Amino acid sequence: MKTFKKYTFFLLVIFGVFSVLTVHYIIGRTEKTSVNSTYDYETTLKQDIFSLMLAYPEYIIDLEVVDSSKVYLILKSGEKILYDDGKEKTHEQKLSNPDIKDMLEQRYVIGAINKLMPEDYNPGRIRVYPLLNVVYGGTQHLIEKNLVGVQINLNYHRFNSNNNASDYLKAAITELNALAKEKPLLWSYIYPLGGTYNYRYISKTNRLSPHAFGLAIDLASNKDDYWQWASRAAGEKRLKGYPQEIVDIMEKNYFIWGGKWGQFDILHFEYRPEIIMKALYFTNEGKDVWFEKLPVDNKDISELVCFIEERLENFISPH
Repeated sequence: MKTFKKYTFFLLVIFGVFSVLTVHYIIGRTEKTSVNSTYDYETTLKQDIFSLMLAYPEYIIDLEVVDSSKVYLILKSGEKILYDDGKEKTHEQKLSNPDIKDMLEQRYVIGAINKLMPEDYNPGRIRVYPLLNVVYGGTQHLIEKNLVGVQINLNYHRFNSNNNASDYLKAAITELNALAKEKPLLWSYIYPLGGTYNYRYISKTNRLSPHAFGLAIDLASNKDDYWQWASRAAGEKRLKGYPQEIVDIMEKNYFIWGGKWGQFDILHFEYRPEIIMKALYFTNEGKDVWFEKLPVDNKDISELVCFIEERLENFISPH
């Protein structure tokens, strides 16, 4: 697969009219793609896989269909991760024992919001740890081997270098500092930093924090930033006053914002390219074909679309 950076340009622009010839070419290779107005299981499956393979091109190397309806992601380590285990789960069960479908089910919202999400709407808080282990390190020792120091003002903060995470943090901080020089009121929202790498578990759980993988950064803290510290009314007031420019810069660099969780964490930004990519490329609206919003006139994108269609040619939806 191509490197992650090769796709970056296509995620940060507004796409125009795509090549009609290329669309017909791909449709011609995917006769089993039905034209319908509903947002169905197979559409979601393919869009999720596309987002993941675009986000982790060096780590997700193949797909496998077993018994017609079970789809596995094949990792470069040789491990296989099941897309959908078929189990009905509560939100808490999805947090503690998720599959890939669970992780990407709640869609992240790009851009401004003016009120808190419902308490059980937390896109990105569900994490599939077998994937994180392969990409960023499966033990504290392996994670720490992948950490590099990112210079932020006069200090260095450790962040994971794999999958370009530290590069995008550097880019985000550079842009934030430049903006704060123009708008000095922003400094107090950014600094002092709350921290980056910290090998710890999420409070009252046995799940590792994204900080433990070196994938998260907490900006300047406020007493109303966190759902366990503050009332929803106080959190929503803080949310409404939070500078949108900060959020925009972080999202542009593939960091999701904890302010868009019902269990809000307003100081928290987490490197999750698959969540951002799905939000940028796909909506809940029914489409004639699952790749309708993609720039399929780009060779790399069209090759990935065709790869997914070919690998899932014998897939039969269980729903």
